[in-house]
Amino acid sequence: MSVTYLDAIRAAQEKALQNDPSVFIYGQDVGKFGGAFKATKNLAEKFPGRVIDSPISEDAMVGLAVGAAMEGMRPVVEMQFADFSTVGLNQMLNHAATTYWRTGKPCPMVLRLPSGGTPGSGPFHSQSMEAIYAHYPGLVVMTPATVEDAYSMLLEAIAMPDPVVFCEHKLLYYHLKAKSLPAEAVPAFKAHVARPGRDVTCVAYSAMVHEALAAAEELAGEGYEAEVVDLRTVKPLDTDTILASVARTGRLLAVGESWPWGGVSAEVVSRVASEGFELLDAPPRRLNAKDTPIPYHPNLWSAHRPTAVRIAEALREVLRY
Repeated sequence: MSVTYLDAIRAAQEKALQNDPSVFIYGQDVGKFGGAFKATKNLAEKFPGRVIDSPISEDAMVGLAVGAAMEGMRPVVEMQFADFSTVGLNQMLNHAATTYWRTGKPCPMVLRLPSGGTPGSGPFHSQSMEAIYAHYPGLVVMTPATVEDAYSMLLEAIAMPDPVVFCEHKLLYYHLKAKSLPAEAVPAFKAHVARPGRDVTCVAYSAMVHEALAAAEELAGEGYEAEVVDLRTVKPLDTDTILASVARTGRLLAVGESWPWGGVSAEVVSRVASEGFELLDAPPRRLNAKDTPIPYHPNLWSAHRPTAVRIAEALREVLRY
């Protein structure tokens, strides 16, 4: 029996609720309905009073979680879509991120964001918000790309003393599967070489890891070995693993589904250029979504975001230099 990415999210929350009485889940329709994507299905029945429906007020949801965390609880807040979390930015950025620095009290909370695009979702239900949160000191930003990581990293996020923004790509919820959940967690702050190679490094995260792997497979048929590095967590950023990969290949392409301005891929390129310039045999490059609002039409949406085809083309350009 296989386990989906969504199953892993649900299983991690259930295990956290079982293991720690201070954990509770809060969000719109997370109770009897089981959440917009059913990430909390049946949990309200198993843990009465600890899987709580919130009002339709993202600002209030995050504010309640900050207060509860400061008083020793471990809230897990589910946003129906990552886009909606902008309503709660004041609470998350000006309060959760700064609580420890202002008061000395930890703020152990998790903000779960169903992130990224799906065909037909449009500009209000498809955004990738990780770079916004990564900009602020005091927040950890996780972007798991596999079923195993979705499970182990969410458990690690809930156990942390810091506020964590946990970005779950909606496109992976139902389509990505594994044989089982991991017995042991991999350290969430360590990037992973998802595919070794010797000719060019492709750094990616979340759903883009799978597009990058498909692009690497295409290039393998042309005689090139692309190394794919899965960041796993984008804040803090595992620069050491990235530099070690570039030292092997001499070339870099950083890929992200979010927009190009101030994105994670821009940070990756900047760090390699400043800390590993002597390792490079070609200018480092990044590939992001188009700098436009996200289209509704599936064909336009596919053209808007990086795909395996576009990544393969970009890798060829880096290799030709």
